[in-house]
Amino acid sequence: MRAYLSILLMLLCLTLSASSQTADELVSKNIQARGGIEKIKAVQTYRATGKLTTSGNFAITATAGLDRMRPNLLRQSFSLQGMTQVLAYDGSTGWQIQPFQGRKDPELMGEDDLRDLTIDADIDGPLVDYKEKGNSVEYLGHDIVDGDDALRLKLTLKNGDIVYYYLDPDTYLEIRKETQEFIRGSVKENVTNLGAYKPVAGVMYPFSLSFGPKNDPTSWATVTAAKIEINTGVERSEFAVPASLKK
Repeated sequence: MRAYLSILLMLLCLTLSASSQTADELVSKNIQARGGIEKIKAVQTYRATGKLTTSGNFAITATAGLDRMRPNLLRQSFSLQGMTQVLAYDGSTGWQIQPFQGRKDPELMGEDDLRDLTIDADIDGPLVDYKEKGNSVEYLGHDIVDGDDALRLKLTLKNGDIVYYYLDPDTYLEIRKETQEFIRGSVKENVTNLGAYKPVAGVMYPFSLSFGPKNDPTSWATVTAAKIEINTGVERSEFAVPASLKK
């Protein structure tokens, strides 16, 4: 009996080791597919400009912008009919301007609303140096995305939220990302489909993203980037909390 238990324990350890090793290998292949760690970390600032479109009963086309700065600064903007919505994170505090909701003055963001921004603010992406960031990764095997095979990784963030990455088995680039945010006893689930990858400064970036709540695909939006610029044009001041909120 003791020998039998020893064999089971050994097999369990080998299985866990192989699973961890496979996850690390896939993370490494994803990083390499994106351009390699040196080129990824050479990116100090990122600016994407393009358009946002929605369909259904509230179909719109708006001008969209996304700026990032190392290490964790982010600013999103959407402009329509002379009004601009802003969501920003300065590395510690989030703030917003929501004119389409009748609020034209800057206001601080609550912790719950900030969760999405903190994930997206990581300029390298949560998979890069994931252990140092306090994250963990598991390989969950093969899955299907829109009829095609995909490799599924489960990334558990330091705060307990989960990101599922679906990698193309040929290119190892991300084709889908699903997030689960655990907020006050409930789960918020969002999906992002990524495509139209192109190299910019030696790094592969998706020029098309479709995203929205997992339980309501009819409310999804699509952002199509017309231009992505690296290490130019982004100033730290654009992420800073407005002076009116510091009083």
